[in-house]
Amino acid sequence: MTKADKLFLNNIQEILENEYSTEDGKVRPHYKDGTPAHTIFITQVYEKYDISKGEFPVTTLRPTAWKSGIKEILWIYKDQSNELDILKSKYNIHWWDDWNIGNGTIGQRYGATIKKYDLINKLLNGIKEQPYGRRHIIDMYQYADFEETEGLHPCAFMTEWSVRGNYLDVTLIQRSNDYLVAGHINKIQYVALLMMVAQATGYKPGVFAHHIQNLHIYDRHITQAKELLNRKPSDKNPKLILDTDKTNFYDFTLDDFKMIDYEPIKPQLKFEMAI
Repeated sequence: MTKADKLFLNNIQEILENEYSTEDGKVRPHYKDGTPAHTIFITQVYEKYDISKGEFPVTTLRPTAWKSGIKEILWIYKDQSNELDILKSKYNIHWWDDWNIGNGTIGQRYGATIKKYDLINKLLNGIKEQPYGRRHIIDMYQYADFEETEGLHPCAFMTEWSVRGNYLDVTLIQRSNDYLVAGHINKIQYVALLMMVAQATGYKPGVFAHHIQNLHIYDRHITQAKELLNRKPSDKNPKLILDTDKTNFYDFTLDDFKMIDYEPIKPQLKFEMAI
């Protein structure tokens, strides 16, 4: 069993057994039929994977849309866009449509924030010019942006970066995580980003760490959670590889990535989205 599968099963079990429920209060998310979308959750969850030693954060217990996840990261950090038309026409991703604020965008959020504050270029230049600096941070939780427009506040909102010899490490800080639907998509996304930033600055991918303040399962996903606990993980150890000699961050594409030894357990599970 891989480290990712072990942690996935342990966290699901802990949520089901030791959770706190939101059913005694008001919640913002709702299902498409208008019903409040309650969750059971745990807090302050931390995972750590050493990419340089072959540890990789993707579960084999269900298929994960890793290609779509990387496409979204390219939309945010490379295109630096909040426009849904670009996300759909260029990458064929539609899961953000429900967060359209009415002007074809998700508001002054994510990619628009990266562009507004020139966060990627500042990160790349900072790592190159002062590698052992302790201020290599991208923070998309900008209150001025929230006041500028409506829109969902960023969930995976901050990354902290550290050079360690020949390696580049990153910590992802996430305020909220829909564990069964997006938990491993988020991890794959930021491992991919780590690989791109590392190669663009002359380092090797090192450690990926992930801190989640609120790790939750929606009330309409409980059956799927129990199904996952009953599945036997694959005996494969999947890995993501950035298979290119490119060094310009803005030249990377999805085709530069390969997933090897990835044989997730099927059938795929269906989840009703909370919006």
